[in-house]
Amino acid sequence: MRISVPGAELYALTEQATGRRDSPDGAVRNERAVCLVLCNLGTLPYQRQLPAALAEQLQLVFVDLRGSGQSTGAASELDFDVLARDLDAVRGQLGAARVALFGHSILGALAIEAARRLPERVSHVIAVGTPPHGDMARLTASGSAFFEQDASAERKRALARNLALLPEDPRARTPGQMMLAQTPQRFFDPDFDAASLYAGAELNLAFFAHLMGKLTPGWDVLAGGPLAVPLFLALGRYDYAVPYTSWSGILEQVPRAALQVFERSGHQAFVEEPELFSQAVLAWMQRTR
Repeated sequence: MRISVPGAELYALTEQATGRRDSPDGAVRNERAVCLVLCNLGTLPYQRQLPAALAEQLQLVFVDLRGSGQSTGAASELDFDVLARDLDAVRGQLGAARVALFGHSILGALAIEAARRLPERVSHVIAVGTPPHGDMARLTASGSAFFEQDASAERKRALARNLALLPEDPRARTPGQMMLAQTPQRFFDPDFDAASLYAGAELNLAFFAHLMGKLTPGWDVLAGGPLAVPLFLALGRYDYAVPYTSWSGILEQVPRAALQVFERSGHQAFVEEPELFSQAVLAWMQRTR
């Protein structure tokens, strides 16, 4: 499905499911709650990684943000207000009165900010591995300190081994190589092979540079006014990229927020504990209707 918005054409993919009935205009005709999954690597990696149990209960709609994946438009034009308008246009095209928003990692910050601007149109926010702020230097420092304090010797050796295999010149290292080398910091299993999760990913460097260099560095969950929408924050016990400890003293200041730490997960609890993750999210959504 393609949705025309000022300055861009957005691409959204509706997950197929038994019992689903779509009208010719693309509007969803079923009783499952609609959940927009924010994507910045194309939709395929997100389709592959989200649990089937979640898709059975929610109508998952994967949305390429403007300037990424199959969506057009200049990434440089994306700010939180434009993002909110874009996602609301997708909601309108689907014919849904309200939608939930799902964001992984820093995209959780985008989901939170869109919900802050659309309290009447967004029912829930699910943020997985999302930091409480966008200061990556501060987050990296806290993650490294937590890793040194908390990680086992085996996990530290695995990280050192992976980093030693990277190109010697840092300028020759791709974002994908760096992310896979950091597996011991991002997954419960330090030897997990995550390459298949990202097969077919579409990394737009201009979008990534704007997201990390312009849009989110100054973001803070406590700034910008109260969040009226219920927030489910899923963090992994073995996530050293976004340590669960980074939310200490902060979550209590976010109205209607709930935190669950997944004890056998890193940065992607929906991959490492899919059944428990799905159960937790769906039960929370039922409680916070």
